[in-house]
Amino acid sequence: MRMTFFKHLALLTLALVSAAQAADKPNFVFILCDDLGYGDVRCLNPEGKIPTPNMDRIAKEGVIFTDAHTPSSVCTPTRYGTVTGRYNWRTKLQSGVLGGLSPHLIATDRMTVASMLKSQGYKTACIGKWHMGMDWVVKEGQTVSELTIESREQAWSVDFTQPAKNGPNSVGFDYYFGISASLDMVPYCFIENDRVTVQPTEDRELEMIQGLDKKFTRKGPAAPGFTGYEVLPTLASHAEAFLKERAADAKAGKPFYLHLPLTSPHTPILPNPEWRGKSSLNQYGDFVMETDAIVGRVLKALDDNGLTENTVVIMTSDNGCSPSANYPELLAKGHNPSANLRGHKADIYDGGHRVPFLVRWPAKVKAGQITSQLTCLTDFMATAADITDTKLPDNAAEDSFSFLPVLLGQDGGVLRQSLVHHSIGGYFALREGKWKLAFCPGSGGWSEPRPGKEAKDAPSVQLFDMEADIGEKNNLQAEHPEIVASLTMKLKQIIADGRSTPGEKQGNDVPVEMIKKSPPNKGKAKK
Repeated sequence: MRMTFFKHLALLTLALVSAAQAADKPNFVFILCDDLGYGDVRCLNPEGKIPTPNMDRIAKEGVIFTDAHTPSSVCTPTRYGTVTGRYNWRTKLQSGVLGGLSPHLIATDRMTVASMLKSQGYKTACIGKWHMGMDWVVKEGQTVSELTIESREQAWSVDFTQPAKNGPNSVGFDYYFGISASLDMVPYCFIENDRVTVQPTEDRELEMIQGLDKKFTRKGPAAPGFTGYEVLPTLASHAEAFLKERAADAKAGKPFYLHLPLTSPHTPILPNPEWRGKSSLNQYGDFVMETDAIVGRVLKALDDNGLTENTVVIMTSDNGCSPSANYPELLAKGHNPSANLRGHKADIYDGGHRVPFLVRWPAKVKAGQITSQLTCLTDFMATAADITDTKLPDNAAEDSFSFLPVLLGQDGGVLRQSLVHHSIGGYFALREGKWKLAFCPGSGGWSEPRPGKEAKDAPSVQLFDMEADIGEKNNLQAEHPEIVASLTMKLKQIIADGRSTPGEKQGNDVPVEMIKKSPPNKGKAKK
């Protein structure tokens, strides 16, 4: 009887230790929406006209970050920063975005969130839009664009019967399913791991906005029957299947990381029939509602599989809302995707990069919190490392600060004090405390004044007090030259050090003109 007692006691102790270890290593689900504006989420913009009950649920059950930003105001560079914890402009991508056929951007020896968590025993998956390049087999005598969107002439340069190398599987993801870039870029087909699921044998485009037959996406390779409408539901189904498949192991102490970069509400704006007209705004409003429903499907899958309690869910966006949403039409109906922020996607103004950022972890994080802590999507990597007690090497996550102390309501830790913003045109801004210094005379992107369209006497820099002037209306550079000088020196130091976090100095991948001061009426931003 004594032997039986001690045997049961040992088994109970082992079970308790295993449970504690499992709790110390939660699951991660990172939901990255595409072109979702700060003002599109109801909990962040009560005056908004689009219902977002599932995103609001994450906020209610977790933490709202009101001052969270993407490292860039466009797709590819933000995705690079999110996955690596490093600013994109430290690479050879200085402006713009990659195409669907572009070669890989992430260095093959660079640590990512996925490879870091995989080393800690996590099962990792990326389901959705990649847009960081992969090495397709290019046909003999043909080319693809390395750092820009491919031309019409290059659309058929790839042999899609061959696997693509150095994609998601090469940087730590055990499984990948999704599309290579934005849904308005070729190829129009799904990819599973390193191969297309159906050969893109047709030469055609997709509808750009549901019901409007005057605009289309770029023409090129498309799989038979691929319309674009099926993408969101298909991604949701694969995410649900992954969560169900991993549930038993996760509860046994073998956690997972699901990276879920959605394709919406980016163009093509294609809400499915059951969502059309639901917002009473326009197709974009309907598409945001469908996007929220996809978030709801993920939350339900976590609930149904008993994973909710010990899963860190992060819901955010890769940049601000695109003008393709039709701002004039939405504003006329009382909805502003940028809320009270200036600008939109592509801009150096906050409407370009301040985004929804909602975090839930019921096992450890108190519900109903709101924080104004300055945060960047690059901070996910250091936070995940902090949560899993992983020490990051000096040559990884150089621009990533852990926000775990904020989640837990604790003092201590090295919290982010400054943040470098970057526009589609390669223009910089530095935020520190309440001050924001933009190193360009206008938007640096797509809103007015666009690069080259500024007033002739416009100052070459813009200084804003973000506490008193969140709409960035009053340029204070003339009144505070000392702040301009201080922030300029700060940015130069961040660039020179090759990192913004404490640690050994690192280099940038290529020499670049880091602070791009464009004189009035000079320079252009590529769309």
